[in-house]
Amino acid sequence: MGVHENTYDSSLGAYLLLLPTLAAIIAFLYYPSLQTLRFSFFQTFLFGQNTRFVGLTNFTDLLGSQVYLTSVGLTMAFAVIVVIGSLAVGLLVAFLLYEVSDGKAAYLIAAIWPYALPTAVAGTVLLFLAHPSVGIYTHYLEAWFGIELDWFTVGWQGFAVVTVAAIWKQVGYNVIFMLAALNNVPESLNEACRLDGIETWRRLVRVYLPLMSPTLVFLVVINTIYAFFGSFALIDLMTQGGPTNATNLMIYQLYRDAFQFNNLGLASAQSVILFVLVAGLTFVQLRVSDRYAHY
Repeated sequence: MGVHENTYDSSLGAYLLLLPTLAAIIAFLYYPSLQTLRFSFFQTFLFGQNTRFVGLTNFTDLLGSQVYLTSVGLTMAFAVIVVIGSLAVGLLVAFLLYEVSDGKAAYLIAAIWPYALPTAVAGTVLLFLAHPSVGIYTHYLEAWFGIELDWFTVGWQGFAVVTVAAIWKQVGYNVIFMLAALNNVPESLNEACRLDGIETWRRLVRVYLPLMSPTLVFLVVINTIYAFFGSFALIDLMTQGGPTNATNLMIYQLYRDAFQFNNLGLASAQSVILFVLVAGLTFVQLRVSDRYAHY
C-alpha cells in the first residue's frame, strides 16, 4: 500500500508541476491555432465580431490571386537565399574562429552580437546604415565603386537589401552551434590531419562537415523557420512590403490582410497555408537529411 501511495503522490506532484506549462500551451498555442483554423472558413467583419461561413472560398481566392502567388514565390526565393547564405557565412566565420588562437573571445562576440539585437532594433540600425540618401554603406558604395542604391524605389534592390539584412541577423545564431560542433571534433583527428598534410579548406570539407552534419540538419530546419516567420520586423521597418510589392513576403501579406484590411478570415487562411508549407518543407528536409547525416 505504501509503494502505491508514493507512486500516486509522485504522479500527482508531476502533474501539478506540469499544469502551468500545459495551461500556457493550451491558452497561447493550441486555442489560437484552432481559432485560426476556424476563422479560415469564415468571412469576418469588424475584427471577427461578425462572421459569415464561406467554406473554402478564402483558400480558393488566395490560390487564384496573382498578388498572393507572387508573394509565395518571393517567399520561397527569399527562404532559399537566406538559408543557404546564413549557413555558408556562418560556417566560414565559425571555421575562422575555430582556427584562430589569439583574441578568439573578442572575435566571437563581434560575430554573434547582431543575433543578440532584437529584430526591430537591427532593422532600425540597418535602415539608417543603408539608407539611400544618408546611409554610410550606400555613401561608400557610391564613392568607391560607383554603385548607386535606391532600394526605396527599385524592387530588386529592396529585395536584396532585406535578404542581406536577414542573413546578417541570423549568422550569429549559426556561428554559436557550428563552433560548438567544431569544438567537439577529437583533437587526435586534428593531429592526424596535420600529419597527413591535409590543407585547411580541404580539412573543413572532407573531415569536419561530415562530423557536423547533425548540427547542420538542425540549423537548416531552424533557418527555414526563421526565413518564413522571423523576417517580419525587418520588412515592416525597412520596406513595408515595397517597393512595388518586391518584399511583400507571405508573413507580411498576412499581416496586411489581418490588420490593415481587417480581413481576418483571409489572413487566417494564409496562416494555415503558411503553416502547412513550412511543416511540409521541414518534413522533407528531415527525411532527405537522414540519408546524409552521420550520427
